[in-house]
Amino acid sequence: MIEKRISDLNLIFSTPVWTSIIPNHKQVNEKMFSYIKSIQSADPNGKIKSNINGWHSQYFNLEDEEPKFFINSISTTLSESFNDMDWDLKKSEIKITSMWSIINLKNASNARHIHPNNYISAAYYIKASKNSGDIVFYDPRSANTIRFPNVSNTNKLNSNIFSVQPEEGLLVLFPSYLHHSVNINNSEDERIVLSFNIDLI
Repeated sequence: MIEKRISDLNLIFSTPVWTSIIPNHKQVNEKMFSYIKSIQSADPNGKIKSNINGWHSQYFNLEDEEPKFFINSISTTLSESFNDMDWDLKKSEIKITSMWSIINLKNASNARHIHPNNYISAAYYIKASKNSGDIVFYDPRSANTIRFPNVSNTNKLNSNIFSVQPEEGLLVLFPSYLHHSVNINNSEDERIVLSFNIDLI
């Protein structure tokens, strides 16, 4: 017989990470792949941000047809995350402030970083194969990194990292303050991700 608990477990200061497969991702990926490759062809050097041995595009023109198509395709998922946060959207407008792409070939990765001056950031996978590099999130509670006990089993309450394996069509949304990095691409294929930031104005 299982004894009834006498204590209540209250999960406070939760850190959300949303994951979903976009329903029309094959169409989205085909369209965005061509768009990104045309940008890379025009600017093969890209820019240096968190990318290590990878290519980072300049910011997209959000008035272009392809970014507009992408934003429309993920609107339902975005709405769900905003509803979870209970933001007062009567007083603020949701705005995607920037969008870009990163292409990591074999042995490329991304250093640990955050996306300041935004509320929500995202990674969407256009091309990703096995071992192409997980995105790794780090516990935002700094005190939890100073002293960390041994655990018998890892769970959501005792882990200080959280990894998401990339998958084509997968959209990952997370708070912009959340430190994250990308593991080395150990596959033979390129890993293409589309990223963007969301603010309330």
